[in-house]
Amino acid sequence: MKLSCTKENVSRALSLVNGVTGKNSNLPILSNVLFKVDEQKMELIATNLELAIVVSVRAKIEQPGSFTIPARTLADFVNLLSDERIDFELKDNELLVSSGKSTTKIKGTSAEDFPIIPKVPEGAGYSINAEAFKEALSKVVGATAKSEIRPELAGVFCYFNSEQKQLILAATDSYRLAEKKLPLEQGEKEQKIILPSRTAQEITHVLSIEKDENEKNARILISENQIMVNYGNAQIFSRLVEGNYPDYTQIIPQAFNTTITVDTERLVKEMKASGLFTTTGVNSVTLNIKAKEGLIGITSVSSQTGEYSSEINADIDGSDLVVLLNNRYILDGLSNFTSPETNLKIINGDSACVLQPKGDSSYLYIVMPIRQ
Repeated sequence: MKLSCTKENVSRALSLVNGVTGKNSNLPILSNVLFKVDEQKMELIATNLELAIVVSVRAKIEQPGSFTIPARTLADFVNLLSDERIDFELKDNELLVSSGKSTTKIKGTSAEDFPIIPKVPEGAGYSINAEAFKEALSKVVGATAKSEIRPELAGVFCYFNSEQKQLILAATDSYRLAEKKLPLEQGEKEQKIILPSRTAQEITHVLSIEKDENEKNARILISENQIMVNYGNAQIFSRLVEGNYPDYTQIIPQAFNTTITVDTERLVKEMKASGLFTTTGVNSVTLNIKAKEGLIGITSVSSQTGEYSSEINADIDGSDLVVLLNNRYILDGLSNFTSPETNLKIINGDSACVLQPKGDSSYLYIVMPIRQ
């Protein structure tokens, strides 16, 4: 194996695949990246057995071959090189890396021991704007369950509604819910799948780094238990979560007794301030809605740090009420709001609190109240 390429190209490719590699005591080779070089192209491949990323890299190929190298070591070394051109050559189970006056040898492992990346068989194909898909995933993935006790809740629900040309993404850990709707550019089959949260995070990561000046859309192929996302020079392969996602739409209220419009930035600051005086793990903050006065009273109490009390102005339509919420969950939702104002919609102190960016009905975030 012998080839040369630019530092920029190989560094970008390594930044795409490195998120999948990691320590595995049973299979140490999973911390390596596979160089797969044929006469036409070079690919860098990484996998953790559940998820795989394949990135094509432009290179001048002199001799095909394949070899695996510790991904982190190679990435750190490449980033330290000052010359733009990098030469790679395989010699005696070592990868010779040369750039300018710098030459080093990195020990690796035969490609024969690297897991085979499964190809997604023929399935349903879709096309979606890559930037919109990335932003949508980032808005919902934080609401997935961190525990694998219920595997389906540790994933992102994806509903490809081909009839309405819409993709609906949703995630919930039973305490909060995030839902985002976005246009589906192309897709002929209605389908519902559960995307592992790790896969959703890696797709977001790849779409943040990878750019394709000639194509704005990402292509998605879904088979019975696998998904492939293709954009630019990168392909992501992943298993899907088995099982059925719960009908989360049942907990979305359709009518409200009180609707509040409040400055988003001010609400964020108040949640951060009140969070300094909450009990760790519970993070409870009391919202006292005073409709006639147009005020939201915000209070929190901690036996360790003290008490907090404040009021903020708001446009309030409806009745007075008091609701106890987890301020960390509220902050997680507001971090995805770009509108200057936020709408809070509440039935009563015992029901779900719906937060939405004002003027954007495509995204909603729900926080369940803390039962006293």
